[in-house]
Amino acid sequence: MSFGDPNNPYGQPPQQPPAAPGYGYPQQPPGVPPQQGYGYPQQAYPGYPGVNSLPQSMPGLMMTARVLLYIVAAVQILIGIFAIFGAATINDASNSGEDAFGSNGFSDIGHASAGIIFVVAVLFLGLAGLSITLGVKFARGGQGIRITTMIYGILGALFGVLILIGAADASSSAALVWALLWIGFGGIMAAAMIAPSGSAWFNRPRY
Repeated sequence: MSFGDPNNPYGQPPQQPPAAPGYGYPQQPPGVPPQQGYGYPQQAYPGYPGVNSLPQSMPGLMMTARVLLYIVAAVQILIGIFAIFGAATINDASNSGEDAFGSNGFSDIGHASAGIIFVVAVLFLGLAGLSITLGVKFARGGQGIRITTMIYGILGALFGVLILIGAADASSSAALVWALLWIGFGGIMAAAMIAPSGSAWFNRPRY
């Protein structure tokens, strides 16, 4: 009697081959949902409880504030350049007056005015650098950029209000337009930072 005979009642039972897993699919324990691949961030979809819908592109109000920052920077650069040329012209005129008539009160006033205009030029160029920096940092910046831009917009709007008050006293239409532009630009920038979309944009996770 052979132990290899399948009809032998005293022989070992035949071995069953193990069940092969499905080709290309990892086996999961029963009742355990499949896990996402390692190294891939979780996707946020709206409409599911407990899942926040994260903005994947810059909101429209944020893009508007960013463009306004670049426009303000261009204006500030132009003002700074013209102010530097003005300060240099006044200083040259004062030097010419000193050469022709000697040092006097007019030349001293001219030098002082040139110095003040030059300081204003440097101030506007520095503000232009700040405007450009804030606009560039919108893409990767955090809450610090948001708060700085909000304060910057509020101060710009207040500056426009001061110009508006002066324009009303002087009855100047050009100053009135200039004041309204500053109020509008500063108000939009501040509103974009205060809006929920702005807060969500600067609070978004960075992968």
